[in-house]
Formats: sequence, structure tokens, C-alpha cells
Amino acid sequence: MSQSFYEFKVKDANGKDVSLGEKYKGQVVIVVNVASKCGLTPVNYTQLKEILDQYKDRGLAIAAFPCNQFADQILYIKCLEQEPDCSADIEEFVKKEYSLEPDLYAKIEVNGDGADPLWKWLRKQKSKGDSVKWNFTKFLISRRGEIINRYGPTVEPKSFIADIEKALAKPSKL
Repeated sequence: MSQSFYEFKVKDANGKDVSLGEKYKGQVVIVVNVASKCGLTPVNYTQLKEILDQYKDRGLAIAAFPCNQFADQILYIKCLEQEPDCSADIEEFVKKEYSLEPDLYAKIEVNGDGADPLWKWLRKQKSKGDSVKWNFTKFLISRRGEIINRYGPTVEPKSFIADIEKALAKPSKL
């Protein structure tokens, strides 16, 4: 089993392979599953933008993974998908509505047999029931590729700024 965030390869929003080690080594990363039509979207995207603006120059990055595994139940009859769009539309939405330009990756599943290997690993490292409960589950990754903490969907990004600052203050080498 992988020991570090840096060992994984994922697909970017254009379908190209990205080595997380090559892209993020030495940075602090917030990894988050996102959705454009979730009730948690406004607060999360707004705060992620503010945090990225404030800390990007110090080595913070945001790796956003669109996910359409979660849906709102409407009258227990119809489901409203929370991330039905394609990567290009998601990227345009985030940029236009929130002026946020995270590193956007291909749409994935975070739970079940079809879950992306990175997300399987993330869930195992900082388990809170071994599943992702909803959109906007966040993982804070150290400069060394280790998971510092997992934050649930309703935990607002600004609430863990102290953890981000502490991680940014640490050197990337032992």
C-alpha cells in the first residue's frame, strides 16, 4: 500500500496523467472532492479562494476532484445530481462564479468499488468511518506528502487555517 500522497498519479481535467509527487512535492495541499450544485458549494469555494489567495505564495495548493456520487433527495422521489457537468463546464463555473482556479482533476468516485485509488488511500489514512460522507470532504497534506488531517464536509476551510499555517511553517525535508 502506498505510504505517501506523492506516490499517486491522477488524471487532470483534460484527461492527462499527473504525478502528484512531481506536481506537489514540497507544497502543502488541500485535497477536496467538489460539486457545483451542492448546498456547501458557496461557503467552501469562497473560503478556499480566500485561503489560496493568502497562502499560495507560501506553498499552498488546492487539488479539487469533482465528484457526482452524492445527490439531494427531493421528496424522496427524484435525485438532483450535484456535479453532473463535464470538466470544462466545472472549470468555467468555478472560475466565473468564485474567481477560484484550483488544480482541477477529472471527475472521480470517492467511495465504493469504483473509487479512485488516491481516495481509497486517503480514506484509509484518516478514517472516519472509512467512507467520504459528502462533497467537500477535505484532506490537508504536508510538504512531505503525509496526511495531517481530514475535515468533514461541514467544516469550513477557514476553521483550519491554524493547521495550514503550522504546515506551511515546517520545512519539506527532514
